Amino acid sequence: MQNKLRHFSLFYFFYYAALGAYTPYISRWVDSLGFSGYVVATMLGLWYGTRIIGPPAWNRFIEKSKKPGHWFVIGTLLTLLCFAGFTLTKTTLQLFIIMALFGFFYNAVMPQFEAMTLEALGKDTHQYGRIRVWGSVGFLIIASSYGKLLDHFGNETFPWLTMPLFIATVLAAWPHRFDPAPHIEKAGVRFVELWRRPGVPHFLFVVLLAQLSFGAFYVFYTLHLQAHGHDGGHIGILWGTGVLIEIAMFWQAPKLISRFGAHRLIIFCLLITAVRWAVTALYADNFTIMLLAQTTHAFGFAVFHACCMHSMGKFFPGHLAKAGQSLMYGFSSGIGGVLGAGLASVMWDLDKGHAAFLASAAVSLLACGLYVFGRNKS
Repeated sequence: MQNKLRHFSLFYFFYYAALGAYTPYISRWVDSLGFSGYVVATMLGLWYGTRIIGPPAWNRFIEKSKKPGHWFVIGTLLTLLCFAGFTLTKTTLQLFIIMALFGFFYNAVMPQFEAMTLEALGKDTHQYGRIRVWGSVGFLIIASSYGKLLDHFGNETFPWLTMPLFIATVLAAWPHRFDPAPHIEKAGVRFVELWRRPGVPHFLFVVLLAQLSFGAFYVFYTLHLQAHGHDGGHIGILWGTGVLIEIAMFWQAPKLISRFGAHRLIIFCLLITAVRWAVTALYADNFTIMLLAQTTHAFGFAVFHACCMHSMGKFFPGHLAKAGQSLMYGFSSGIGGVLGAGLASVMWDLDKGHAAFLASAAVSLLACGLYVFGRNKS
Protein backbone atom coordinates (compact mmCIF):
# COMPACT_ATOMS: atom_id res chain seq x y z
CA MET A 1 0.00 0.00 0.00
CA GLN A 2 2.75 2.45 0.94
CA ASN A 3 4.55 1.80 -2.35
CA LYS A 4 1.34 2.57 -4.24
CA LEU A 5 0.85 5.78 -2.29
CA ARG A 6 4.36 6.84 -3.31
CA HIS A 7 3.20 6.59 -6.92
CA PHE A 8 0.40 9.04 -6.14
CA SER A 9 2.84 11.42 -4.42
CA LEU A 10 5.16 11.26 -7.42
CA PHE A 11 2.43 12.29 -9.84
CA TYR A 12 1.37 15.21 -7.64
CA PHE A 13 5.02 16.28 -7.46
CA PHE A 14 5.61 16.43 -11.21
CA TYR A 15 2.16 17.74 -12.14
CA TYR A 16 2.57 20.74 -9.85
CA ALA A 17 6.26 21.09 -10.66
CA ALA A 18 5.21 21.68 -14.28
CA LEU A 19 2.64 24.17 -12.99
CA GLY A 20 5.45 25.86 -11.05
CA ALA A 21 7.18 26.55 -14.35
CA TYR A 22 4.03 27.45 -16.27
CA THR A 23 2.15 29.80 -13.91
CA PRO A 24 4.95 32.23 -12.94
CA TYR A 25 6.92 32.26 -16.18
CA ILE A 26 4.74 31.77 -19.26
CA SER A 27 3.94 35.49 -19.21
CA ARG A 28 7.66 36.23 -19.33
CA TRP A 29 8.03 33.96 -22.37
CA VAL A 30 5.01 35.41 -24.23
CA ASP A 31 6.23 38.94 -23.51
CA SER A 32 9.71 38.08 -24.82
CA LEU A 33 8.14 37.00 -28.13
CA GLY A 34 6.91 40.56 -28.61
CA PHE A 35 3.23 39.99 -27.89
CA SER A 36 1.18 42.63 -26.04
CA GLY A 37 -0.22 42.52 -22.52
CA TYR A 38 -3.63 41.69 -23.97
CA VAL A 39 -2.21 38.51 -25.48
CA VAL A 40 -0.60 37.55 -22.17
CA ALA A 41 -3.90 38.10 -20.35
CA THR A 42 -5.91 36.22 -22.98
CA MET A 43 -3.56 33.27 -22.56
CA LEU A 44 -4.31 33.14 -18.84
CA GLY A 45 -7.99 33.79 -19.51
CA LEU A 46 -8.08 30.71 -21.75
CA TRP A 47 -6.33 28.79 -18.98
CA TYR A 48 -9.07 29.64 -16.49
CA GLY A 49 -11.79 29.14 -19.09
CA THR A 50 -10.69 25.58 -19.74
CA ARG A 51 -10.95 24.94 -15.99
CA ILE A 52 -14.70 25.41 -16.38
CA ILE A 53 -15.27 23.16 -19.39
CA GLY A 54 -12.36 20.70 -19.23
CA PRO A 55 -13.07 18.64 -16.08
CA PRO A 56 -16.81 18.01 -16.68
CA ALA A 57 -16.29 17.24 -20.38
CA TRP A 58 -13.46 14.83 -19.60
CA ASN A 59 -15.44 13.20 -16.79
CA ARG A 60 -18.41 12.51 -19.08
CA PHE A 61 -16.03 10.93 -21.55
CA ILE A 62 -14.12 8.65 -19.18
CA GLU A 63 -17.13 7.51 -17.14
CA LYS A 64 -18.22 5.52 -20.20
CA SER A 65 -14.86 3.74 -20.41
CA LYS A 66 -14.04 0.40 -18.83
CA LYS A 67 -10.37 1.43 -18.60
CA PRO A 68 -10.32 5.00 -17.24
CA GLY A 69 -6.71 4.57 -16.11
CA HIS A 70 -5.65 4.18 -19.74
CA TRP A 71 -7.40 7.43 -20.63
CA PHE A 72 -5.76 9.15 -17.68
CA VAL A 73 -2.34 8.33 -19.14
CA ILE A 74 -3.51 9.40 -22.59
CA GLY A 75 -4.72 12.69 -21.09
CA THR A 76 -1.25 13.44 -19.70
CA LEU A 77 0.30 12.47 -23.06
CA LEU A 78 -2.06 14.83 -24.91
CA THR A 79 -1.10 17.54 -22.43
CA LEU A 80 2.57 17.00 -23.31
CA LEU A 81 1.91 17.02 -27.07
CA CYS A 82 -0.16 20.19 -26.86
CA PHE A 83 2.47 21.95 -24.78
CA ALA A 84 5.10 20.89 -27.32
CA GLY A 85 3.09 22.93 -29.83
CA PHE A 86 4.38 26.08 -28.14
CA THR A 87 7.77 25.38 -29.73
CA LEU A 88 6.15 25.92 -33.16
CA THR A 89 4.14 29.02 -32.25
CA LYS A 90 4.55 32.01 -34.59
CA THR A 91 1.23 33.87 -34.57
CA THR A 92 -1.27 35.05 -31.97
CA LEU A 93 -3.96 32.71 -33.30
CA GLN A 94 -1.63 29.70 -33.05
CA LEU A 95 -0.75 30.70 -29.51
CA PHE A 96 -4.41 30.85 -28.49
CA ILE A 97 -5.34 27.54 -30.16
CA ILE A 98 -2.45 25.68 -28.54
CA MET A 99 -3.21 27.31 -25.19
CA ALA A 100 -6.87 26.24 -25.34
CA LEU A 101 -5.97 22.63 -26.16
CA PHE A 102 -3.18 22.46 -23.61
CA GLY A 103 -5.33 24.00 -20.87
CA PHE A 104 -8.22 21.66 -21.64
CA PHE A 105 -6.25 18.45 -21.09
CA TYR A 106 -4.00 19.74 -18.30
CA ASN A 107 -6.96 20.97 -16.26
CA ALA A 108 -9.05 17.88 -17.06
CA VAL A 109 -6.76 15.14 -15.74
CA MET A 110 -6.25 16.44 -12.19
CA PRO A 111 -9.88 16.08 -11.00
CA GLN A 112 -9.80 12.51 -12.31
CA PHE A 113 -6.56 11.86 -10.44
CA GLU A 114 -7.97 13.39 -7.25
CA ALA A 115 -10.87 10.94 -7.43
CA MET A 116 -8.45 8.06 -8.11
CA THR A 117 -6.39 9.10 -5.08
CA LEU A 118 -9.39 9.15 -2.73
CA GLU A 119 -10.54 5.80 -4.13
CA ALA A 120 -7.11 4.28 -3.41
CA LEU A 121 -7.05 5.70 0.13
CA GLY A 122 -10.46 4.29 0.98
CA LYS A 123 -11.05 4.91 4.68
CA ASP A 124 -7.52 6.31 5.14
CA THR A 125 -8.45 9.74 3.78
CA HIS A 126 -6.46 11.32 6.60
CA GLN A 127 -3.33 10.46 4.58
CA TYR A 128 -4.43 12.69 1.69
CA GLY A 129 -2.56 15.72 3.04
CA ARG A 130 0.70 13.79 3.24
CA ILE A 131 0.34 12.84 -0.43
CA ARG A 132 -0.93 16.17 -1.77
CA VAL A 133 1.80 18.18 -0.03
CA TRP A 134 4.31 16.77 -2.53
CA GLY A 135 2.53 18.76 -5.21
CA SER A 136 3.27 21.95 -3.29
CA VAL A 137 6.88 20.84 -2.83
CA GLY A 138 7.23 20.31 -6.59
CA PHE A 139 5.74 23.73 -7.32
CA LEU A 140 8.01 25.36 -4.73
CA ILE A 141 11.24 23.86 -6.09
CA ILE A 142 10.55 24.79 -9.71
CA ALA A 143 8.93 28.19 -9.15
CA SER A 144 11.81 29.35 -6.94
CA SER A 145 14.56 28.19 -9.32
CA TYR A 146 13.15 28.64 -12.81
CA GLY A 147 13.71 32.39 -13.00
CA LYS A 148 17.45 31.90 -12.61
CA LEU A 149 17.34 29.15 -15.22
CA LEU A 150 15.66 31.45 -17.74
CA ASP A 151 18.18 34.19 -16.95
CA HIS A 152 20.94 31.78 -17.91
CA PHE A 153 19.45 30.09 -21.00
CA GLY A 154 17.15 32.86 -22.26
CA ASN A 155 13.38 33.37 -22.23
CA GLU A 156 12.95 31.76 -25.64
CA THR A 157 13.98 28.39 -24.17
CA PHE A 158 10.95 28.29 -21.84
CA PRO A 159 9.01 25.59 -23.74
CA TRP A 160 12.09 23.39 -24.11
CA LEU A 161 13.08 23.74 -20.45
CA THR A 162 9.54 22.94 -19.31
CA MET A 163 8.85 19.92 -21.54
CA PRO A 164 10.95 17.51 -19.42
CA LEU A 165 8.56 18.18 -16.53
CA PHE A 166 5.58 17.19 -18.67
CA ILE A 167 7.45 14.10 -19.86
CA ALA A 168 8.02 13.21 -16.20
CA THR A 169 4.29 13.74 -15.57
CA VAL A 170 3.46 11.18 -18.28
CA LEU A 171 5.92 8.70 -16.77
CA ALA A 172 4.47 9.29 -13.29
CA ALA A 173 0.98 8.63 -14.67
CA TRP A 174 2.00 5.29 -16.23
CA PRO A 175 1.73 3.19 -13.00
CA HIS A 176 -1.93 4.28 -12.72
CA ARG A 177 -3.01 2.92 -16.10
CA PHE A 178 -4.82 0.00 -14.46
CA ASP A 179 -6.38 1.93 -11.58
CA PRO A 180 -10.11 1.19 -11.27
CA ALA A 181 -12.78 3.76 -11.96
CA PRO A 182 -13.60 5.76 -8.82
CA HIS A 183 -17.03 5.31 -7.30
CA ILE A 184 -19.31 8.12 -8.43
CA GLU A 185 -22.15 9.21 -6.21
CA LYS A 186 -25.10 10.61 -8.11
CA ALA A 187 -26.59 13.23 -5.90
CA GLY A 188 -29.10 14.33 -8.52
CA VAL A 189 -28.97 17.94 -7.34
CA ARG A 190 -29.71 20.70 -9.85
CA PHE A 191 -27.79 23.97 -10.07
CA VAL A 192 -30.89 26.00 -9.16
CA GLU A 193 -31.35 24.02 -5.95
CA LEU A 194 -27.76 24.70 -4.92
CA TRP A 195 -27.95 28.38 -5.86
CA ARG A 196 -31.12 29.01 -3.85
CA ARG A 197 -29.68 27.81 -0.56
CA PRO A 198 -29.59 30.70 1.97
CA GLY A 199 -26.41 32.76 1.79
CA VAL A 200 -24.93 30.87 -1.17
CA PRO A 201 -25.19 33.54 -3.94
CA HIS A 202 -23.72 36.21 -1.68
CA PHE A 203 -20.84 33.99 -0.58
CA LEU A 204 -20.03 32.83 -4.12
CA PHE A 205 -19.84 36.40 -5.39
CA VAL A 206 -17.41 37.23 -2.58
CA VAL A 207 -15.23 34.26 -3.56
CA LEU A 208 -15.45 35.27 -7.23
CA LEU A 209 -14.24 38.80 -6.41
CA ALA A 210 -11.45 37.42 -4.23
CA GLN A 211 -10.20 35.31 -7.13
CA LEU A 212 -10.67 38.21 -9.53
CA SER A 213 -8.34 40.31 -7.38
CA PHE A 214 -5.58 37.75 -8.00
CA GLY A 215 -5.75 38.37 -11.77
CA ALA A 216 -2.87 40.83 -11.90
CA PHE A 217 -0.76 38.55 -9.70
CA TYR A 218 -1.14 35.44 -11.83
CA VAL A 219 -0.87 37.26 -15.17
CA PHE A 220 1.60 40.09 -14.64
CA TYR A 221 3.44 39.65 -11.32
CA THR A 222 6.61 38.32 -12.94
CA LEU A 223 6.59 41.03 -15.63
CA HIS A 224 5.87 43.70 -13.00
CA LEU A 225 8.88 42.66 -10.94
CA GLN A 226 11.05 42.36 -14.03
CA ALA A 227 10.08 45.90 -15.08
CA HIS A 228 11.28 47.16 -11.68
CA GLY A 229 14.75 45.68 -12.03
CA HIS A 230 14.46 42.30 -10.30
CA ASP A 231 16.34 39.43 -11.93
CA GLY A 232 15.11 35.85 -12.31
CA GLY A 233 16.75 34.73 -9.07
CA HIS A 234 14.96 37.34 -6.97
CA ILE A 235 11.66 36.72 -8.75
CA GLY A 236 12.02 33.01 -8.04
CA ILE A 237 12.65 33.70 -4.36
CA LEU A 238 9.50 35.82 -4.16
CA TRP A 239 7.35 33.15 -5.82
CA GLY A 240 8.92 30.47 -3.63
CA THR A 241 8.32 32.48 -0.46
CA GLY A 242 4.61 32.70 -1.22
CA VAL A 243 4.32 28.95 -1.75
CA LEU A 244 6.44 28.06 1.28
CA ILE A 245 4.41 30.25 3.63
CA GLU A 246 1.23 28.84 2.06
CA ILE A 247 2.28 25.27 2.87
CA ALA A 248 3.16 26.20 6.46
CA MET A 249 -0.09 28.10 7.05
CA PHE A 250 -2.32 25.31 5.73
CA TRP A 251 -1.25 23.26 8.77
CA GLN A 252 -2.18 26.09 11.15
CA ALA A 253 -5.42 27.17 9.49
CA PRO A 254 -7.72 24.79 11.42
CA LYS A 255 -6.41 26.15 14.74
CA LEU A 256 -6.96 29.73 13.60
CA ILE A 257 -10.52 28.98 12.48
CA SER A 258 -11.27 27.32 15.83
CA ARG A 259 -9.91 30.31 17.73
CA PHE A 260 -11.12 33.30 15.69
CA GLY A 261 -13.92 31.90 13.53
CA ALA A 262 -14.13 31.77 9.73
CA HIS A 263 -16.19 35.00 9.58
CA ARG A 264 -13.53 37.22 11.19
CA LEU A 265 -10.71 35.53 9.31
CA ILE A 266 -12.36 36.04 5.91
CA ILE A 267 -12.65 39.78 6.59
CA PHE A 268 -9.03 39.95 7.72
CA CYS A 269 -7.80 37.95 4.72
CA LEU A 270 -9.58 40.21 2.23
CA LEU A 271 -8.25 43.34 3.94
CA ILE A 272 -4.66 42.08 4.13
CA THR A 273 -4.88 41.05 0.47
CA ALA A 274 -5.96 44.58 -0.48
CA VAL A 275 -2.93 45.93 1.38
CA ARG A 276 -0.71 43.37 -0.37
CA TRP A 277 -1.81 44.46 -3.86
CA ALA A 278 -1.47 48.16 -3.00
CA VAL A 279 2.06 47.60 -1.69
CA THR A 280 2.94 45.55 -4.77
CA ALA A 281 1.74 48.40 -6.98
CA LEU A 282 3.62 51.15 -5.12
CA TYR A 283 6.84 49.54 -3.85
CA ALA A 284 7.76 46.97 -6.49
CA ASP A 285 11.33 48.25 -6.73
CA ASN A 286 12.06 47.33 -3.09
CA PHE A 287 12.87 43.62 -2.76
CA THR A 288 12.55 43.56 1.04
CA ILE A 289 9.07 45.08 0.95
CA MET A 290 8.05 42.66 -1.82
CA LEU A 291 9.30 39.77 0.31
CA LEU A 292 7.20 40.94 3.25
CA ALA A 293 4.19 41.38 0.96
CA GLN A 294 4.57 37.79 -0.25
CA THR A 295 4.35 36.46 3.30
CA THR A 296 0.74 37.69 3.43
CA HIS A 297 -0.03 34.92 0.93
CA ALA A 298 -0.40 32.82 4.07
CA PHE A 299 -3.67 34.64 4.76
CA GLY A 300 -4.76 35.86 1.34
CA PHE A 301 -4.64 32.36 -0.10
CA ALA A 302 -4.08 29.60 2.49
CA VAL A 303 -6.26 30.78 5.37
CA PHE A 304 -8.89 32.26 3.04
CA HIS A 305 -9.12 28.95 1.16
CA ALA A 306 -9.42 27.00 4.42
CA CYS A 307 -12.18 29.35 5.59
CA CYS A 308 -14.01 28.89 2.29
CA MET A 309 -13.85 25.12 2.68
CA HIS A 310 -15.17 25.49 6.23
CA SER A 311 -18.06 27.69 5.06
CA MET A 312 -18.87 25.45 2.11
CA GLY A 313 -19.13 22.52 4.50
CA LYS A 314 -21.97 24.37 6.25
CA PHE A 315 -23.67 25.47 3.04
CA PHE A 316 -23.48 22.02 1.45
CA PRO A 317 -23.35 19.24 4.05
CA GLY A 318 -23.24 15.51 3.36
CA HIS A 319 -24.01 14.35 -0.15
CA LEU A 320 -24.21 17.96 -1.40
CA ALA A 321 -20.50 18.54 -0.76
CA LYS A 322 -19.16 17.51 -4.19
CA ALA A 323 -21.81 19.47 -6.08
CA GLY A 324 -21.16 22.51 -3.89
CA GLN A 325 -17.41 22.32 -4.45
CA SER A 326 -17.92 22.14 -8.21
CA LEU A 327 -20.15 25.20 -8.04
CA MET A 328 -17.57 27.19 -6.08
CA TYR A 329 -14.71 26.01 -8.31
CA GLY A 330 -16.57 27.19 -11.41
CA PHE A 331 -17.28 30.58 -9.86
CA SER A 332 -13.87 31.24 -8.34
CA SER A 333 -11.17 29.62 -10.47
CA GLY A 334 -13.36 29.66 -13.59
CA ILE A 335 -15.36 32.87 -13.95
CA GLY A 336 -13.28 34.81 -11.42
CA GLY A 337 -10.07 33.76 -13.13
CA VAL A 338 -11.26 34.81 -16.59
CA LEU A 339 -12.59 38.17 -15.38
CA GLY A 340 -9.43 38.75 -13.34
CA ALA A 341 -7.22 38.22 -16.38
CA GLY A 342 -9.43 40.58 -18.40
CA LEU A 343 -9.34 43.35 -15.80
CA ALA A 344 -5.58 42.96 -15.38
CA SER A 345 -5.00 43.32 -19.14
CA VAL A 346 -7.03 46.54 -19.34
CA MET A 347 -5.26 48.05 -16.33
CA TRP A 348 -1.84 46.90 -17.57
CA ASP A 349 -2.45 48.73 -20.86
CA LEU A 350 -3.32 51.92 -18.95
CA ASP A 351 -0.35 52.07 -16.57
CA LYS A 352 1.34 48.65 -16.35
CA GLY A 353 1.61 47.04 -12.92
CA HIS A 354 0.86 50.23 -11.03
CA ALA A 355 -2.72 50.37 -12.33
CA ALA A 356 -3.22 46.59 -12.47
CA PHE A 357 -2.37 45.96 -8.82
CA LEU A 358 -4.19 49.04 -7.51
CA ALA A 359 -7.28 47.76 -9.32
CA SER A 360 -6.74 44.38 -7.63
CA ALA A 361 -6.58 46.13 -4.25
CA ALA A 362 -9.87 47.88 -4.99
CA VAL A 363 -11.53 44.59 -5.96
CA SER A 364 -10.35 42.94 -2.74
CA LEU A 365 -11.81 45.83 -0.73
CA LEU A 366 -15.05 45.48 -2.69
CA ALA A 367 -15.15 41.77 -1.82
CA CYS A 368 -14.64 42.61 1.85
CA GLY A 369 -17.40 45.23 1.79
CA LEU A 370 -19.79 42.85 0.06
CA TYR A 371 -19.04 40.13 2.59
CA VAL A 372 -19.59 42.40 5.62
CA PHE A 373 -22.71 44.00 4.14
CA GLY A 374 -24.22 40.65 3.20
CA ARG A 375 -23.53 39.17 6.63
CA ASN A 376 -25.05 42.17 8.43
CA LYS A 377 -28.09 42.18 6.13
CA SER A 378 -28.76 38.50 6.77
